[in-house]
Amino acid sequence: MSQLEILSNGPPQPQPARRRLPRWLKRPLPQPGMQFTSGVIDDLRLETVCESAKCPNRSECWSHSTATFMILGNVCTRPCGFCSVPKGKTEQLQLDEPERVAEAAARLGLRHVVITSVTRDDLPDGGADHFYECVLAVRERTGAAVEVLTPDFMGNNQAIDRVVEARPDVFNHNTETVPRLYHRVRRNANYQRTLDLLARVKQLAPDMPTKSGLMLGLGESMQEVLDVCGDLRATGCEMITIGQYLQPTPEHLPVERYVPPEEFDEIGDLIRKLGFKLVASGPFVRSSYHAGEMAAVLGREE
Repeated sequence: MSQLEILSNGPPQPQPARRRLPRWLKRPLPQPGMQFTSGVIDDLRLETVCESAKCPNRSECWSHSTATFMILGNVCTRPCGFCSVPKGKTEQLQLDEPERVAEAAARLGLRHVVITSVTRDDLPDGGADHFYECVLAVRERTGAAVEVLTPDFMGNNQAIDRVVEARPDVFNHNTETVPRLYHRVRRNANYQRTLDLLARVKQLAPDMPTKSGLMLGLGESMQEVLDVCGDLRATGCEMITIGQYLQPTPEHLPVERYVPPEEFDEIGDLIRKLGFKLVASGPFVRSSYHAGEMAAVLGREE
């Protein structure tokens, strides 16, 4: 019986938090070239999810002059158990942020720009119009393809419509985990609301690729993961990323299990059978990791 078959029989047993990382999760030391990307980000006073979410791929991406811009400030209104982005009193919107994001994309020479944000439930539109302005500013300044990774906007259809109106090349919204775990992983989020958002994007723009992502290692079963992927396909979602959850600090949810690379390969094969056009499955896979390459497979890049 394979590890995948064993996993499918039920949730894995919890394991001690903050264990030594297995060998396949070791990353190289910072690489040459990071300083240039860091300098651009600092000079233009921008936030990145690479830093705020303590992404393990930051050194690799920044050494290749790639970063994922995080707009709407650096303080989130939702207390998600997995995320290290600060929570608390939100910041005033910076009206020149779209131009600064566009300038950073130009300096870095990006041909595929990923824009995400903190969740801003305190704003009437959740920051949707700001997303719209950022997409247009980047496209006008650079001509690059633009991928958005949005919050759920509390199910506000007008907000979703506004982002779609900007015609991003890829519309990404993460599912993060299985619905059984939402109460501790994605507090204040709603599984059906996530599915409804992705379905609405497809309804409004059938030719716009939609994308979602999940983390493994939080106590989910394989059947639950496959059920979620089936639900995503039913919305018309074409692209999916599957990666390992890593505990950013001791205050965040512990890792229940480290999934080995060969198991990620098996998982990816099963998910592809559901009809996704593109599946990225691996320990270090993240929503925006090699996003340009993924989009190129679907012909969204020049």
